[in-house]
Amino acid sequence: MHEVEVVDSAAMKRALTRISYEIIERNKGVKDVLLVGIKTRGEYIAQRIAQRIEEIEGEKVAYGTVDITLYRDDRHDSGEAFEPEFKGADLPEEVENKIVILVDDVIYTGRTIRAAMDAVMDVGRPKRIMVAALVDRGHRELPIRADFIGKNVPTSKKEQVRVSVAELDKKDSVSILRT
Repeated sequence: MHEVEVVDSAAMKRALTRISYEIIERNKGVKDVLLVGIKTRGEYIAQRIAQRIEEIEGEKVAYGTVDITLYRDDRHDSGEAFEPEFKGADLPEEVENKIVILVDDVIYTGRTIRAAMDAVMDVGRPKRIMVAALVDRGHRELPIRADFIGKNVPTSKKEQVRVSVAELDKKDSVSILRT
């Protein structure tokens, strides 16, 4: 397998800063914004965006996490002997009338975002749901798009996109894996 780095640590930091500014601008501040990181890497990206927004605006933005395991449409094989375990959502406040921004590392088919929307809607009814992704690699299967994108990385379906975050992987980068 051949790996090509397309985003290094500095580029990732710039992309997250740009996303942070766009979130502030598009929502005219962060008063009603709730960032929700999709486990696992989306959780760390949401934390970084929240920290950057606080540095820019001088105002804390609420953030939490959601585990979409139960909501995935590719994990419900009737032949499997176990049911998926729902680890839940860890949200700091109600989602009612909030602008919920789902944050993930990569947006691909749209199925992860759909599952995350279902998980959030089970908790309450937000005013609006938006999507922020560090990488958009295309190939949607559902009519879902990211509102905030760090980098568009065109790929083939045979390639994989690997996002590394320092909190888990000891470095920040985005790579394409080719077979």
